[in-house]
Amino acid sequence: MAGPGGKFWIHDKLSTPAVHHQSFKALWETKWKPLCDMGVYPFMFGATKDFQPVVDEIISKDLKEPYDWDEYAQCFFPKAKQLVAEAASAEKEGDKPKASELYLRASALYRIARFPAPRSEKQRNAWELGKCAARKGLSLHEFPMFEVAIPHTKHASPGDGATLPAFYHVPAGASSAAPVPLVIIFTGLDGYRTELAVWKEGWRQVGCATLIVEIPGTGDNPGAAADPASPDRVWSSMFDWVALQPEIDQSRVVNWGFSTGGYYSIRVAHTHPDRLRCAVALGGGCHYMFDPVWLDNADHLEYPFDLAHTLCYKFGYGKDFTRFKAEAMEKFSLLNDGTLNKPCTKLILVNGTEDEIFPIDDYHLCLQHGSPKRARDRKHMGEPESFMIILQELFDVLDIKANPGKFLSTLPFQPKY
Repeated sequence: MAGPGGKFWIHDKLSTPAVHHQSFKALWETKWKPLCDMGVYPFMFGATKDFQPVVDEIISKDLKEPYDWDEYAQCFFPKAKQLVAEAASAEKEGDKPKASELYLRASALYRIARFPAPRSEKQRNAWELGKCAARKGLSLHEFPMFEVAIPHTKHASPGDGATLPAFYHVPAGASSAAPVPLVIIFTGLDGYRTELAVWKEGWRQVGCATLIVEIPGTGDNPGAAADPASPDRVWSSMFDWVALQPEIDQSRVVNWGFSTGGYYSIRVAHTHPDRLRCAVALGGGCHYMFDPVWLDNADHLEYPFDLAHTLCYKFGYGKDFTRFKAEAMEKFSLLNDGTLNKPCTKLILVNGTEDEIFPIDDYHLCLQHGSPKRARDRKHMGEPESFMIILQELFDVLDIKANPGKFLSTLPFQPKY
């Protein structure tokens, strides 16, 4: 490990619970309301005026950890359904901008209803309803984004699904005669394609296509959650599909993985280096993130809910946290399986020494193995400062002349209706 004495860099902080774990009220007041007011993660496309009545109900019920996820999710449904109904009326009247916004605002409510992962019946229902609302909202936007179904058959193994659903946007004017760069976004543990679609507009304005996909064990990724090799198979299918898109400049394809998606960016940079010009791992880990000591403490640190148990679900162990702790490091570590010692494409690692979600020790480990990488130190993911750094790096790689600050101005959401 990277800390003094072979300990985690933040070893002395592991036993100190964060205040927001005391109750949903504490989470909202100390962490989430400011983010909702700004319309940024995890409230992409969200409006405080939609969330506040829901929050008031949750607080009145004094919901806290361990949550009854069905009870929690149900609180969001009435307001979300109201917005969908209003959006449908606006769509019928031909008011596309209003309909688009209202559908997306509904999708934000459904997103937080199933947050951090759909582990109960009503959370799974929220995920399905949220997808429908997001598809409608994105398709009615001035610059629409549509869903594509990438076949996953040639590379699939038993236990895999047959398709990789993704949101895909290509700027106007892109063609085989005028191909554009492609940014492939790997989503994280809790933010799926329905909300990371928020990145489309910035990339559109600088002339790039975007493809947004979930990682195995989340959303609709077809990769078997408990199979360490499933991502390699899924990404092979994805890259085969990308290679068939004539509007994409195949020499300018990059990847950006967010948080848990950073684990997969590190992996894809080593397993498919010939398919990418560059990969960015923003947050995430590769080895120590599976350490039992880390997992025993992660539930009460920076993450808003039970991080370790959500990871247990995501990696295919369901509720069997004891077995997940015992097996995860050996099974999923990119050090133990030799991935880190393979050659890789240009890989940029961005995280912080104070991160309480994934240990910075993992990025120190990456720097000690395989091809040289670039690294930058921030707090967990370091938003929004880290975005400035990453965007400038990607602009340079893709030969784009653009202003990262102007790009980032496309991310915050404020309602107009």
